[in-house]
Amino acid sequence: MNIVLLEPEIPANTGNIGRTCVATGTRLHLIEPMGFRLTEKEIKRAGLDYWKDLDVTVYDNYQDFLDKNPGAKIYMATTKAQKTYTHVEYEPDCYIMFGKESAGIPEELLLANKENTIRIPMVGDIRSLNLGNSVAIVLYEALRQNNFEGMKLEGKLHHHSWDEA
Repeated sequence: MNIVLLEPEIPANTGNIGRTCVATGTRLHLIEPMGFRLTEKEIKRAGLDYWKDLDVTVYDNYQDFLDKNPGAKIYMATTKAQKTYTHVEYEPDCYIMFGKESAGIPEELLLANKENTIRIPMVGDIRSLNLGNSVAIVLYEALRQNNFEGMKLEGKLHHHSWDEA
């Protein structure tokens, strides 16, 4: 799986998303301009000690991203979409794009990709969910559809056995 952040603005969100990507074996793609530098302490604090393990690529702009990922199947998450994120079938190598916190993905890009726009349902007129939460919701649905391939599906207790219960 691939998560794409188009012009992210808040370092703590990107750090949190980076940690989610490490935990799920997902690649992170960051498209400039960003509202921060990757060396900022806030991004490392949110990503904790996982940031060094992140598979991340930075692109100069959206066209650079397209040029370096030809033929990529891109789903665009937006509050403006006509269908929900559960109404598509995610391919194991697809890209799920999220826009910047203050404005989302530009409408021109949404119109050019209208068949692949998705939304998370919400009540009322709330503008949007937190970016990190949105990424986690959609990413885990995509991973679920692909049977959590390559992921650890069972946990274990440190001091007891599940058979004791």
